[in-house]
Amino acid sequence: MNRQLLLLFTFYVLVSSIQAIDFTYCDDEENSQQIKIIPDPVVTGKPAIFNISAVTDRSVSGGKVMIEVRYFGIHVHSETHDICEEVSCPIEAGNFVLSHAETLPGYAPPGVYTLKTKMIGKNGYQLTCFSFKFKIGFGALVSES
Repeated sequence: MNRQLLLLFTFYVLVSSIQAIDFTYCDDEENSQQIKIIPDPVVTGKPAIFNISAVTDRSVSGGKVMIEVRYFGIHVHSETHDICEEVSCPIEAGNFVLSHAETLPGYAPPGVYTLKTKMIGKNGYQLTCFSFKFKIGFGALVSES
């Protein structure tokens, strides 16, 4: 009985921690549909997964994903990835999901961060550009023993 309650509680915690994140577009093109962060809030030193549901009106065989992170409006990190490392290429016209895993350094201070992402096709066509806020919890700085 206790084991079933523990399993049910664990399932509830996992499901309740997965929620859609509000985001804004960089321009008028609305090519992203939903963003989920697991876990939310993010825990430093542990992998965080950013799942981005998006749509494209053309086939994409390559390109890049550019990520910029700001903390209280101050640029703290940027990186660029090959889009085919983040999603299986070629991407056919229509819906697709980009999944990016990132482990934030243990010294990252708790608070609210803004992440801006641009996805550019190899021909220079902007697939989407959006930004969203994510949180690093205050308990994230406490190491587990």
